[in-house]
Amino acid sequence: MTDTFIWVPTVAGLSGDATLKVRKAQFGDGYAQRVADGLNNRSSSYQLQFIGAADKLTAILAFLDAHAGATAFYWTPLLRTQSLFTCEKYTEPTKDGDVYTMTAQFDQTFAP
Repeated sequence: MTDTFIWVPTVAGLSGDATLKVRKAQFGDGYAQRVADGLNNRSSSYQLQFIGAADKLTAILAFLDAHAGATAFYWTPLLRTQSLFTCEKYTEPTKDGDVYTMTAQFDQTFAP
């Protein structure tokens, strides 16, 4: 069974990109034909920021390390439905008093 990432990122630190794969045939007269490439031609990537106490960020790190960048997990982006993601890259936490901050990059995938 696939795990679900349950922690909520800070809204201020949330940004994402959608990539649409398209096949394009360009003709000499300036005309171009385009068609979606594949069944899942849209994929997303998100830069997320997490701020909180040590126990919260320790749990996030443990979750990401357990998936080792290779095993997909469920996560629900803003205004989207739950999808599969992997996380191959995150920053080590920084500390400011009792508050820790880290960022992670979630990339959409289509196979667990």
